Amino acid sequence: MLKEFREFAMKGNVVDLAVGVIIGAAFGAIVTSLVGDVIMPIIGAITGGLDFSNYFTPLSKAVTANNLADAKKQGAVLAWGSFLTLTLNFLIIAFVLFVVIRAMNKLKRKDEAVPAPKLTRQEELLTEIRDLLKKG
Repeated sequence: MLKEFREFAMKGNVVDLAVGVIIGAAFGAIVTSLVGDVIMPIIGAITGGLDFSNYFTPLSKAVTANNLADAKKQGAVLAWGSFLTLTLNFLIIAFVLFVVIRAMNKLKRKDEAVPAPKLTRQEELLTEIRDLLKKG
């Protein structure tokens, strides 16, 4: 059983998946930093420092706090500002990923656009013979 597990774990797909997860986590951290440290401060400067994260609607009359953290301690609140902030962050991250993947696809298309070398008539015949031998 241990031998089978080792064979399974060392298959190309499992290793590729592990590498993809690790790179994805690192890329996620980069994109999160880009959004939090570069894009959101620019949006904040444009909107005059507007921050939705502390906007909430109290669901209890006992809530009298002015910020979300204290309001949650006092009772039930509808933290719609926090939800709106996370939604905006998601949209920005999704757009950045779209731009990156689009650029990668363009590079991939350029690589695929390289034509195959022109075969001589003799090479074409040999290729056909090879293909026929594989079938038969």
